[in-house]
Amino acid sequence: MQNNLPLEGKTIILTGTSKTTTIIDDITALGGQAVIAPLIETCELIDSNDDVQLEFARQFEWLIFTSQNAVEAFANKMQRFNVSAAHFQGKIASIGTKTTAALEKLGFHVSFMPSIFSADVFVQEFPNVAGSNPTCLFIRGEKAKKTLKEGLPFKLKEWTVYETIERHDQKQLMIECICANSDVTVIFASPSAVDVYAKDVASVVGWGAVRVAVIGHITEAAILNHGAIVDVMPSVYTMQAVIEEITKVGERK
Repeated sequence: MQNNLPLEGKTIILTGTSKTTTIIDDITALGGQAVIAPLIETCELIDSNDDVQLEFARQFEWLIFTSQNAVEAFANKMQRFNVSAAHFQGKIASIGTKTTAALEKLGFHVSFMPSIFSADVFVQEFPNVAGSNPTCLFIRGEKAKKTLKEGLPFKLKEWTVYETIERHDQKQLMIECICANSDVTVIFASPSAVDVYAKDVASVVGWGAVRVAVIGHITEAAILNHGAIVDVMPSVYTMQAVIEEITKVGERK
């Protein structure tokens, strides 16, 4: 008798905009139903001085990226002003394999990535690589935490290249999906998505209606701050690792 697939009968809701179909394909292959219901989206911030900012960025010893969204917005600016990775002589620091892959696709070589993909671990490990007083530019979104700016032992310049926008239009879709399915796991990859979910969805269906999965302890802290429980958090902070952990939970039941 053939065994059921590990995610059969389970609905997995992703609260962010997936950059590829890989995760959706993985969930489907494991027998689950994947639902994309982005509670947030990002939008590049365009300024008339972007060309000057790009020239300014070329002067730094290190450029720091902590998200694919920052890389994407930065890449858009590079393309508009015909700037390539070869124009930058400084080193690149990145958090996460996806962010690193996006940078490498642009032609950058990533010289540093922390052992755990989080800003607080970055703060602990980066000074050992960067030296005592390097010039650093953090390419960030407008909701970026102050962890790097306050935690690094040297002055950090910042360039905000994108903003995060709440997607309230996804509220009803997600509520209906949760009410129509008996076994639902919601995946959160950022505190911003957690806050929107708490306000627009959990306020209607309650946190107990779903299993909560998170990427990273910063997102976990946001869940706990709302008085909810984290059911799944892998030690490796990637979407693939979350799916693997959800699968293991399913196999244990």
